[in-house]
Amino acid sequence: MSQVLTLQERMEGEAGSDPLRQAVKEAVAALAQAAVDISDLTCRGALAGITGQAQGRNTDGDVQKDLDVRADQIIRDALGKLPIAALASEEMADLDILNPGAPICVAFDPLDGSSNINTNMSVGTIFSIMPTPSDVNAAFKQAGSAQLAAGFVVYGPQTSLVLTLGRGVDIFTLDRVDRVFKLTGSTVQIPAEATEFAINASNRRHWDLPVRAYIDECLAGADGPGGKNFNMRWIGSLVAEAFRILIRGGIFLYPGDARDGYEEGRLRLVYEAHPMAFIVEQAGGGASTGRKRVLDIVPDSLHQRVPLIMGSIKNVQRLEHMHTVPDVALEANAPLFGNRGLFRV
Repeated sequence: MSQVLTLQERMEGEAGSDPLRQAVKEAVAALAQAAVDISDLTCRGALAGITGQAQGRNTDGDVQKDLDVRADQIIRDALGKLPIAALASEEMADLDILNPGAPICVAFDPLDGSSNINTNMSVGTIFSIMPTPSDVNAAFKQAGSAQLAAGFVVYGPQTSLVLTLGRGVDIFTLDRVDRVFKLTGSTVQIPAEATEFAINASNRRHWDLPVRAYIDECLAGADGPGGKNFNMRWIGSLVAEAFRILIRGGIFLYPGDARDGYEEGRLRLVYEAHPMAFIVEQAGGGASTGRKRVLDIVPDSLHQRVPLIMGSIKNVQRLEHMHTVPDVALEANAPLFGNRGLFRV
């Protein structure tokens, strides 16, 4: 049996002697080491003083858990030793400019899904690496297509690191004996179509018509226009939802809706939607707001929120079609409402 490549070996092969790729390699290595430390904390839980209890709110108004704060500091400590122009964290209000002349900038969500900590469910870390623009203050006011690399870590039954350098998607698994990530999935491809969808269905009454129509179409199963039975999944942890899609396909939806503060969804463009969209597209999938490709969006603020629909390309395209051709959503919606009294509005 051939030797399994480590993350470091894989990155060295990709970086070569190119200075920009070398900078990306060093940043990914630092993020991976930080992930090992965060994984240790999540595994030990209360034994390491991690309770999942609220520690206040971050500057964007979200509840901060104790591991949010610890994970943010671990990542900052790891990246602070490198030639990085600027850092942006979901837990901090403003851009942190370190070395304006450095070639790359890093944005990260230190602990995605932190509401799941005290229920022993999967949480994770998400990151995005951008080239440094001429004005470092505009580091994260670039389209998502400008990303040099993106990835996420899932702290679950295994600790897995998903990475793209813009040339496909690889999956690495933490070897707890050697304390290094090893390649376990190469050139991952999302099935073009699949029969799983993930959405918080309790918010149905607030959704726009195209989203309601699409989900009703899924619920109609073999009796509906799609002619296939679907299964519904909802974990409430973006990294876990994304990992499942990479392995099995399907579609994830966190749309905007009619509730106050949810008009543009709740996921952050810079820390969550951009890196996830880059990964999903590199694996052959699609990522959209329903009306626009996520990677084409240029952020107008560091903590901007956007709707996110991502997954198997044909599933995403179907929902995009419903957004752009309203009559399709109306046609899909009408017969199901007539047959299903549970969904009458």
